[in-house]
Amino acid sequence: MPGKHSVLKNVFGYEHFRRGQEDIIDSILSGRDILAVMPTGAGKSLCYQIPALLLDGITIIVSPLISLMKDQVQALQDNNVAAAFINSSLSADEYTQTMRGARNKAYKIIYIAPERLSQSAFADFPDWLATSPISLVVIDEAHCVSHWGHDFRPSYMRVTPFIDALPKRPVVAAFTATATERVKTDIQNALALQNPFLITTGFDRPNLYFSVEKPENKMRSLKKHLARLKNKSGIIYCSTRRHVEDVCDTLADSGFSATRYHAGLTPDERRLNQDDFIYDRKTIMVATNAFGMGINKSNVSFVIHHNMPKNIESYYQEAGRAGRDGSGAECILFYNYEDVKTNEFLIEKSAEENGGTGLTAYNLELLKQITFYATSTDCLRGRLLSYFGETPSNYCGACSNCDAQFENVDITLAAQKIISCVYRLKQRGKRFGKTIIIQILRGSKNAKIMNANLNDLSVWGIMKDSSEHEIRDIIDFLVSKEYLALSEGEFPALIESGKSGEIIFDKKPLEMMLPKKEPAGASKTSGKIDPVQDGELLLRLKTLRTELAASARTPAYIIFSDASLNAMCRRLPQTQAEFLEIPGVGAVKAEKYCASFTRVIREYMTEA
Repeated sequence: MPGKHSVLKNVFGYEHFRRGQEDIIDSILSGRDILAVMPTGAGKSLCYQIPALLLDGITIIVSPLISLMKDQVQALQDNNVAAAFINSSLSADEYTQTMRGARNKAYKIIYIAPERLSQSAFADFPDWLATSPISLVVIDEAHCVSHWGHDFRPSYMRVTPFIDALPKRPVVAAFTATATERVKTDIQNALALQNPFLITTGFDRPNLYFSVEKPENKMRSLKKHLARLKNKSGIIYCSTRRHVEDVCDTLADSGFSATRYHAGLTPDERRLNQDDFIYDRKTIMVATNAFGMGINKSNVSFVIHHNMPKNIESYYQEAGRAGRDGSGAECILFYNYEDVKTNEFLIEKSAEENGGTGLTAYNLELLKQITFYATSTDCLRGRLLSYFGETPSNYCGACSNCDAQFENVDITLAAQKIISCVYRLKQRGKRFGKTIIIQILRGSKNAKIMNANLNDLSVWGIMKDSSEHEIRDIIDFLVSKEYLALSEGEFPALIESGKSGEIIFDKKPLEMMLPKKEPAGASKTSGKIDPVQDGELLLRLKTLRTELAASARTPAYIIFSDASLNAMCRRLPQTQAEFLEIPGVGAVKAEKYCASFTRVIREYMTEA
């Protein structure tokens, strides 16, 4: 019987366990239930796949993610592990064939969608559950069982009855990437975990660079980032289907290799577009949050949120799809206050559609927390880690706030001018959004200003020496502190609030943190963790990987991750023994791929 270290190396190709992995594996093998909170990229799949190969019986893995099932089963099969999945993507014949294999104990690992966890789903194979030696049930994305989680799914309520109906209770192991203390307690209760081993391995992802931007023009900023990240694979998240369509069309028209994903597309188009992204036929995926959970693509170098999500849990999970293989990656959030209003509308609309869930106030509080994150001048990584109950340092050196230098600025006069502009427009019976307000204050002479005689206002041009970006930041601050408000509707206008008079009439002094202005001609260095640059050898190895993946009809990262290819470039293995030292190379993959990859390396070294 092989041991856990032997399986780790020979099957999965790694020398050492990561933090928490061995403790989890030991607990499962000892027969103890588990609740593990591990960030994306921390290697949670190995925590249940290794015990699955060491235990005598079958392991059932409950997952809501069709794409993850397919990816992980392909990866396991590529390592000669008998695995299968059961979900709605199977045809009737494929389902029957898979179930026959399951009944004949042909698989060690079976992934099942929670919707399939009912006796009726197995009506044609009534003896399967009664006769199968199920030793471990894994619940992936376990936060979906919690009403307090950010992605509650009613189908997860079938998990506990399914376990209770088994002839013998197996070990139950629950895994999630993000969970507050409240959600952890809910998971334990909902899944009836028995004396579980509780572990949180830490939420920090040191390879991710976090930044928040408040661009005057989101599309212009987006294109600038994509030009800098040319040929890198990444995801752009938008809040609505309409935003996805607009962004994707604009990028495609500008020559970027982009595709789209949202619930309004047909299943066939969603599948095709997802495959284009996974198989690297398209480098950019523009999507709503319907895309990505469970996507195992390891070479995602950036995640850009074109719109702010409704809570930190969603943001951290979506941003965490970057850098899964440990390579440096960027997580960029575009912020404006209109996103806050949109999310408030979506939260309240959801409550109305569901007959009032009682969670509206709770969800609005979560929205407030991510708004604080987006507008904070504190360390962004620290903000995220503090939210999940960790005690971070005050400086991480790998976020936009730590890279920037801030100073406390007296904005009393600027605030008076901005609020006065809102009051003057109200006296004329007019309301405008931030863009027109800024144009008035800066003395714009564009047609809309002149035709409406807005240049006659006493406040026209009184902030002509301030930049548009600076005024916008101060307006956002005034709104966040409720000295101004935004009207309802798709195009909110700036309006006075109950606190506006404190600035205008009471002359209340006001300060805010603003980035220090760079001296003229000074160049600012960025603290970003730049993705690995494409050298000649790396490009050749990627080309070989693409050819092998196309031949096997599998995503390229199933063959090897970018991290493994980068290690080959550094170590230059030329023998099978040296090839086995590369992270991610196990005995099976060494046998399959060593000759091809070492040949490319030798050719490169000869030419060099």
